[in-house]
Amino acid sequence: MRILTVHADFIEVEPIKKAIADAEKIESQERKRYDEVLVVFTAVELGDEDVAGSAKALAKEADAVARQVKAKNILLYPLVHLTSKPSSPRIASAVVLKAEEELKKMGYEAAHSPFGWYKAYTLKCKGHPLSELSREFKASGSGTEAGSKEKEEISASLKQEAELKSRFYIMDLEGNLHEIEKFDFKKYPNLKKFAIYETKKVRAYEKEPPHITLMKEQRIIDYEPGSDPGNFRYLPKGKLIKKLLEKRISDICVKTCGAVEVETPIMYDYEHPALKKYLNRFPARQYVVVSDDKRLFLRFAACFGQFLAAHDMVISYKQLPFKMYELTRYSFRREQSGELAGLKRLRAFTMPDMHTFAADIKQAREEFEKQYDIGLSFLKELGLDAEVGFRIQEDFFKENKDWYVRMVNKAGKPILVEMFKERYAYFITKFEFNFVDAMDKASALTTVQIDVENADTYDISYVDKDGDKKRPLILHASLSGSLERDIYALLEKEAMKMKEGKKAMLPLWLSPTQLRLIPVSENQNEFALKILKQFENSAVRVDFDDRNETLGKKIRDAEKEWIPYIAVIGEKEAREGKLSVTIRESGEKKMMSIEEIKKEIETKTAGMPFEVLSLPQELSKRPYL
Repeated sequence: MRILTVHADFIEVEPIKKAIADAEKIESQERKRYDEVLVVFTAVELGDEDVAGSAKALAKEADAVARQVKAKNILLYPLVHLTSKPSSPRIASAVVLKAEEELKKMGYEAAHSPFGWYKAYTLKCKGHPLSELSREFKASGSGTEAGSKEKEEISASLKQEAELKSRFYIMDLEGNLHEIEKFDFKKYPNLKKFAIYETKKVRAYEKEPPHITLMKEQRIIDYEPGSDPGNFRYLPKGKLIKKLLEKRISDICVKTCGAVEVETPIMYDYEHPALKKYLNRFPARQYVVVSDDKRLFLRFAACFGQFLAAHDMVISYKQLPFKMYELTRYSFRREQSGELAGLKRLRAFTMPDMHTFAADIKQAREEFEKQYDIGLSFLKELGLDAEVGFRIQEDFFKENKDWYVRMVNKAGKPILVEMFKERYAYFITKFEFNFVDAMDKASALTTVQIDVENADTYDISYVDKDGDKKRPLILHASLSGSLERDIYALLEKEAMKMKEGKKAMLPLWLSPTQLRLIPVSENQNEFALKILKQFENSAVRVDFDDRNETLGKKIRDAEKEWIPYIAVIGEKEAREGKLSVTIRESGEKKMMSIEEIKKEIETKTAGMPFEVLSLPQELSKRPYL
């Protein structure tokens, strides 16, 4: 059985017409409203034929969530679309009705929406971290989420965040704080979307985000049905893009920031005292692994390994600020099924994770601002625009307001500020650069936090100039955010361009094929092969469409693949040595020599990493991936 629970201010349900012949008989098709309600969308599956046992398991799960969110009213809403293996309507109906009886016995105001009907509904989700949860379970009532054999681990920080009382403001370039409802967003539509997303906290998508279609159409990334949802299959083009992003952000952290690069384990002991405390201070859900009698969790960041390593180091004040970096392949977060959304929110991701150990708040602020600048620069390299959000403890804001104003001015536009009186996690301030996608959802890319707790938690210290041991402050930084989200943002941006009638294109340095050679006929194939050889030692990715297709189809296919430079080779081009080149970015067509093409592409991609594409250069030799 599968359920998706939504803690709602209200839901209104209107039966429209029968979906099956044996639909439940109802007295009226009038719209009904349920207030302050836990809505339990329910799919009864094959294997749930034990009606009594399945009903008890369903009631038990609904009760467990209702207790967490303090709901007194429960609506069971049959939703067969939650599963690909539904039970018979007769069994499903019996389970829902029996579960309703069980919930009433427990003291709930319980009801169900009509079974076997197409229904229209209006729902207002409360939007706190526990307002949307998913479960998968059997009649044993083990209460697992998404097939795990362990009960969901919810950190104290997540529970505290659900009860957190914070206020949101818009800060302008002069440092004035405006209540969101009173701010004029006319010039800042994306900031408004970001503010709504953060305050309403509606994370689930109503329909599939467009980047999912694009990642499949471009044969970059696809779902892996043999794995857990939220784990993906990278095809050669996708692997290349990801590899280039990995190289670029690693160069920034190691060469620009001066971090030492390390590698740490992906799983850790739940009962390790420092780790256990940190788990309860980090708002994330974990995968659980059982080995012999030990319970382990898969890391959701590189903090665990880096902090344990820092604990064992002898650090001098002369070495501060000291930075440690790891490109985590992979980090894991057991996101709720209803919130998984392609590359935006997934369960296994690549996180460039850097930690800076600073001597004091002055040094921490300096590093924080430097990393803020680097984050802005990295987004420009990707061609992405983002909205800036700061989360700040109120007292710290008052002490450092001028500093925040300076950073707002670097962004060049107003920002969103969340102010909280009491810390619910380990940081006193953080910033995020949030990309707003085609469906008005926001996603944090670059983020940096100032951590005031974990030096104590992990017993990390440095020796000051007097020989005394002191606790450093720790900056958590992901200067790119997860690399999967970078790809998501790039694709979503292109989806929005396509909607406006513009041509989609990845940044040139990330385009899997940068130049495609298209001969007019087979007579030019030999000349095209000679051109390929002239690019062998260049920083240009070139391929050759040698398929037995018409010229028109070859050009259309290249355009569908967003190829930046398309060079057509006819008899004249082969004779004169200049190619007819179409440049996708500008739409310009011009005659160019091979050296001119090479120089233009290498100039435009200068300073960016280069890797070869692991596909045959001749398209006829490529499997359809």
